[in-house]
Amino acid sequence: MPKKKLKNISEIRRYFHTNEDPIYFVSATNFNLLGIDEWVKNFKYICYMDCFDGRHPNVLVPSEVPHDEFQSIEDINNYLLQHKEVVDFVRQRGGKPKFVFLMFNEKTEALVKELGGEIWFPKSALRERCDNKIETVRIGDEAGVPSVPNALHEVKSYAHLQKICKDAGLGNDLVLQSAFGDSGHTTFFIKSEADFQKHEHDIVGEGEIKIMKRIDCRGSAIEACATSQGTIVGPLMTELVGFRELTPYRGGWCGNEILATSFPSKARQQARELTFKFGEQLRKVGYRGYFELDFLIDKKTGVLWLGELNPRITGASSMTNHAAFAHADAPLFLFHLLEFSKKPFSLDVEKINARWSDPDMIDSWSQMVIKHTDDSVDMVTEAPQSGIYTMLDNGKVVFDRFDYHRRAVETENEAFFLRILNTGDYRYEGADLGILVTRGRSMTKAFELNDRAKAWIDGIKSAFTARPLPAAQASGEPAFKMM
Repeated sequence: MPKKKLKNISEIRRYFHTNEDPIYFVSATNFNLLGIDEWVKNFKYICYMDCFDGRHPNVLVPSEVPHDEFQSIEDINNYLLQHKEVVDFVRQRGGKPKFVFLMFNEKTEALVKELGGEIWFPKSALRERCDNKIETVRIGDEAGVPSVPNALHEVKSYAHLQKICKDAGLGNDLVLQSAFGDSGHTTFFIKSEADFQKHEHDIVGEGEIKIMKRIDCRGSAIEACATSQGTIVGPLMTELVGFRELTPYRGGWCGNEILATSFPSKARQQARELTFKFGEQLRKVGYRGYFELDFLIDKKTGVLWLGELNPRITGASSMTNHAAFAHADAPLFLFHLLEFSKKPFSLDVEKINARWSDPDMIDSWSQMVIKHTDDSVDMVTEAPQSGIYTMLDNGKVVFDRFDYHRRAVETENEAFFLRILNTGDYRYEGADLGILVTRGRSMTKAFELNDRAKAWIDGIKSAFTARPLPAAQASGEPAFKMM
């Protein structure tokens, strides 16, 4: 007897509210999919960091056991999947376990198989291929989604770079990106030979490099889900990039805003159309499920250029999945789970996309990822707990109450803080202190941090205390970000 198809949002919501198979999000923290457990029965988080001090009912943080130094989020996930407490937890809960991750690799796939589970994401090999910034340009070209004027070449020297740019008409003011890596670590601004020499070891011998003409632009982000019925597209968000108060990395992502008027309506609509095209091309190469695109919007012309693809959930996912349209219909990530559930469904994607493009379906929020920005290393002796904070009339930030719901924030004088760095952790330049979520904007119309955002940042940072370490004890910065 054929399975009954799900035909509307109500049926999809009910399907997940009555879900029987355990689903696990395994990652350093539960930040990326915060709140999904309240939409999906039997959804649990398995995390390395205890952001909620044991007070979140659906988060398991196993006790620390000896392990090799982590070099990536994949290492963290593989450690967790082999941890006896995790293995026992998964097996005791039974069922046919499903796993979702921020990042995973072939070893992760093997470990999940040993647990009798399956990963509800495309294979890691396909994700890695799509994640390659060089491949992103090519997928975009096939889809009719143009990237910033660029050349894709191996670079042998500065003289060779100059020749490539002359032949391609890119000029001398350049942005170079290697195939993989975070924007703050593998994006290089090159205007002179001295600039090139500073980053030469990250460019020469690294294979094809994306060489772009530098443009004066705004960063933006948009998330979507490629399903069998078509690509469902979320709203265009602003990006906070390179603010010294938040990150020491030039060009490094440090937050987002979601609001109905983030950009002119023409830009918002164009971003949605280009994202849909890109999603349809991803479907052709075999990719399905959640993904995010960065668009660069030229300040002078308003032209949109494809920046990069993240074939996964991202740091912006909690914004997308908590927006007003998500509460009115369903979080975008539910469509990802639906796609992998093998449950037949039939949806009018065009109607969903039209509804989600309505400004009335988008409320105003911002999130800031707060890093330690000083060039110092110390050990945290006191860290603020996760929960709701209040800004007093004099600008002082104080803890109000514990909560793990972002929606508990009622006014712009309140914020939800999710702590990352805890007591006993090393605090080094670039270390993630936590994520602050507020109603309203954190930037001005000119896309600079506003005074309220700066006051929130200062208030949260001042809640951390630390003791200096002798140089011999200083711990180096990890080569990866946590979200």
